[in-house]
Amino acid sequence: MNNTAKPAAIITGGSRGIGAATAIAFAENGYNVLINYQKNEAAAREVLEKCRLLGSDAHMFSADVSVFDEARALTDEAVSLFGAENISALVNNAGITRDTLMLRMSRESFDEVVNTNLGSTFNMCRTVSPIMFKNRGGSIINMSSAAALHGNAGQANYSASKAAVIGLTKSLAKELSGRGVTVNAVAPGFVETDMTAKLSDAVKEKAVEMISLGRFARPEEIASVVVFLASRDARYITGQVISVDGGLI
Repeated sequence: MNNTAKPAAIITGGSRGIGAATAIAFAENGYNVLINYQKNEAAAREVLEKCRLLGSDAHMFSADVSVFDEARALTDEAVSLFGAENISALVNNAGITRDTLMLRMSRESFDEVVNTNLGSTFNMCRTVSPIMFKNRGGSIINMSSAAALHGNAGQANYSASKAAVIGLTKSLAKELSGRGVTVNAVAPGFVETDMTAKLSDAVKEKAVEMISLGRFARPEEIASVVVFLASRDARYITGQVISVDGGLI
């Protein structure tokens, strides 16, 4: 199989954390990858080089996918690089937090989180799903969160956005199932990323006490589930939310 005939995956928020691990995992499993990032070009390039060392025809593309036209540009770039017929997986991982208690939360911070976490997921699903619909196959994996399932104090905006991602996932799964396209969500718990690194030691210790397996996840452990959901082994799984939280819930 030549490189251009390989299946291709688009990963938003692919420069670090879960997104970076996911891009590398797809490369390890024989995919070409398009790594989306917004600002951190150096981090994206590091992921790019790791993917290329694994034999992937990897590329990177800067876009704020919460803006529809930029999401469209990212999708168009994937088609230009790999061919529409090879677009096999979309991972909607781009996301932010703006944590604070509801009593202090501004409407601006609420809107920013919802527009980034939910809006970017809609934008990418809207631009990529017609391609998969025409191809009669493909997998969309949306990154939700354990916070969507049980809530978190200080994360009303984040929890709401990630819960909405679940509703979007289940609806789109029904719309695309007749064409062989699967749509699922992954709901991680606490993961060792830049986001959780900002937590205080006291908060981390309390979190670990709530996790049955007694530790935070590694990004690679989330990535392995994402890649599985994009594989042929998971072609009968759609409209599901897979919790990867070490027994947190």
